[in-house]
Amino acid sequence: MGPDVEQEFRAFVARATPELFRVAFALTGAQHAAEDLLQTALERLVTRWHRVEDPDGYVRRVMYHEYVSWWRRRRWREVPVAVLPDLDITDDPAQLVVLRRALAGALRTLAPRQRAVLVLRYLEDRSEAEVAALLGCSVKTVSSQASRAMAQLRAACGPFLEVRPKDGAR
Repeated sequence: MGPDVEQEFRAFVARATPELFRVAFALTGAQHAAEDLLQTALERLVTRWHRVEDPDGYVRRVMYHEYVSWWRRRRWREVPVAVLPDLDITDDPAQLVVLRRALAGALRTLAPRQRAVLVLRYLEDRSEAEVAALLGCSVKTVSSQASRAMAQLRAACGPFLEVRPKDGAR
């Protein structure tokens, strides 16, 4: 890799890392795992830098596929989730934290492909066709995975999902 090409790659990494890390963290749910996932994707990119036309898309595609692959290699293990109380969180900001923790726990129980679909569809605001292209599956598969994932989240966080924070707070 020549100095000009290396400088171009470093500029890409500096520009794209914050957004790519956000996606990696949304997929993995843990900082160290997100760092590993992003590093793996960037390692693959650097070896193909001169051939890749869309580096952002390439890195994202590698992250989604690698995340699913990591999950498949792990042994299946059950993630315990505490029973959530039926709370009214409309006036208590502290209870919004309870909602966020419940949702984060429920997200960890999703299958990797379902989580990847939710990240792409709702965090990155991509169409079903774009998600299907990135994940290498059909649009129908994306739709069914999103539907199943949302049903699972509703079951885990049901009482909280109907509550909307006041004043646009998130």
